[in-house]
Amino acid sequence: MSIIIQKFGGTSVADSEKILAAARRAIRAQSDGHQVVMVVSAMGKYTDRLIELARQITDDPPDREMDMLLSTGEQMSVALMAMAIHSLGRGAISLTGSQIGIITDSIHTKARIRSISTERVRQALDEGNIVIAAGFQGIDESANITTLGRGGSDTTAVALAAVLGAEACEIYTDVDGVYTTDPRVVPAARRVERISYDEMLELATAGAGVMHGRSIEFAKKFGVPIHVRSSSSDSPGTMIVREPETPDKAVCGVAMVKNEARVTVLGIPDRPGAAMSVFFRVAARNIALDMIVQNEAADGRTDLSFTVFSENLPGTLRAVEEAVKELGAEGYSCDENVSKISVVGLGMATRPGVAGMMFRTLAEKGINIDLITTSVIKISVVVAREFAQEALRAVHDTFELHVPPPVGDDRAALPVPAPIKPSGAELVARLQRMEKLIIEDIQLDRSQARVTFLGLPDSSGLAARTFDELAEAGVVVDMIVPSMGRGKRVDISLTVPREQLPQTLKAATELTAALGCPPPEHNPSVAKLSVLGVGMRSHAGVVARIFQSLADAGTNVEMISTSEVCVNVVVDGRDGQKALTALKTEFADAML
Repeated sequence: MSIIIQKFGGTSVADSEKILAAARRAIRAQSDGHQVVMVVSAMGKYTDRLIELARQITDDPPDREMDMLLSTGEQMSVALMAMAIHSLGRGAISLTGSQIGIITDSIHTKARIRSISTERVRQALDEGNIVIAAGFQGIDESANITTLGRGGSDTTAVALAAVLGAEACEIYTDVDGVYTTDPRVVPAARRVERISYDEMLELATAGAGVMHGRSIEFAKKFGVPIHVRSSSSDSPGTMIVREPETPDKAVCGVAMVKNEARVTVLGIPDRPGAAMSVFFRVAARNIALDMIVQNEAADGRTDLSFTVFSENLPGTLRAVEEAVKELGAEGYSCDENVSKISVVGLGMATRPGVAGMMFRTLAEKGINIDLITTSVIKISVVVAREFAQEALRAVHDTFELHVPPPVGDDRAALPVPAPIKPSGAELVARLQRMEKLIIEDIQLDRSQARVTFLGLPDSSGLAARTFDELAEAGVVVDMIVPSMGRGKRVDISLTVPREQLPQTLKAATELTAALGCPPPEHNPSVAKLSVLGVGMRSHAGVVARIFQSLADAGTNVEMISTSEVCVNVVVDGRDGQKALTALKTEFADAML
């Protein structure tokens, strides 16, 4: 008999009527011949009320006790849900994370799952019960209650679907699927029929609030189909699977992270491994960096910029202050009022010009760009927070994301692939490394050259003008990395195919001359290394390990750019093979 996981968020169990409605959905699925596991969050704003109560007691509650407190919200919900199902004439049993056997590490408030036992859940299902599982929580090896942090109930649901080999994981929420952007900000946003894991993973970490990134990591790792549905209607929702809705469309969605902060470490000595001190110190505080940008060094020093969630800024700055002293760097700067706007789509890999369209759109609105990062399927920019919503609407309009696929396009009707059902021995091995870093591949590209624009004026429209002129010259740009933090000037480095270096330099020289800037610098032979995997950003120490391994090999990093599924670094072409060997050795234990 197939297993269905149904997850209900806080708004879907906010009162007794909604709890009974969710119970009826589970009973309907059981009547259709499925075994059903419900994963339930705390009711409505209950978690917020618990946090506020704790703050009334102390400004600095211990993390362990916060986990003990917050876990009671889900315990109340599962008990009420089991009562509701019993009242409707079916059998049910409620289980906390510890009763299920969800074992985590000991990082309170941000725990990661190490393993999940399936015996008790399977026994309860075989006895005809609907199992009601508490989301968001587990237990460490010392029997302390732990919570899983942001999106923890989504993570619980997809993890259970993975280990139980569920047919599907249904996520019930107050929206009826995944939209091209937040419909509360852009009313013209369109619900998509299906979206790929990679697209959803990038959108989730770029600010789309429907799903949390860690749950998508599990889904991709184990091949679990996720069905995002409305808890108040029978809308078809959105399927999150391996294939996108329209592979030929460059962009599938736009997202915003409103509350970010940018930190720039100034004047880091340009020697192998110098920047890793910053990464290690931030990772030691279990803070995940978001956008990371390091440009080519000038005068023996380089600047490093990155973003973090605003709530993590105080701890980040303490780490940065320590690193600046250790490195003998010139100092640091930060901006607490920035937001990130990202466009995502698998079609970017084959459709050049997306970056130019995005930059031109923002320039026409007079919105300046502070940082840029690019990957194969995502372009992210940092803008002043006051312009974030306007930027989101403008970019959504530019890529015509409100327009549905052409009539007759039946890609959305493609069959949903079955979830991966590993053998017994393989399942045990996977359970033991549920949330460990997974590296899918490490690639070396020797076909590129680097060009660096120096001292460009930091003004609205600069990026658009630069990439319009490169496009007119027929140049295909890959990585784009600006350097911020020094007055009103900005450096921009980019990589291009080596055979296009002559026309790139010609266009770049004409542009810099027109702007009264120094002529561009270049390296005709660089090596780009791409570390591809699941959860690259959420595993806080990945970038530090990359820098450490390359430093140990005596290789300096010229450029770096990050996304959720990939970290790209550029080194001198002569060091390419050495760098590849170093990275493969470093991540041997995480390679698929």
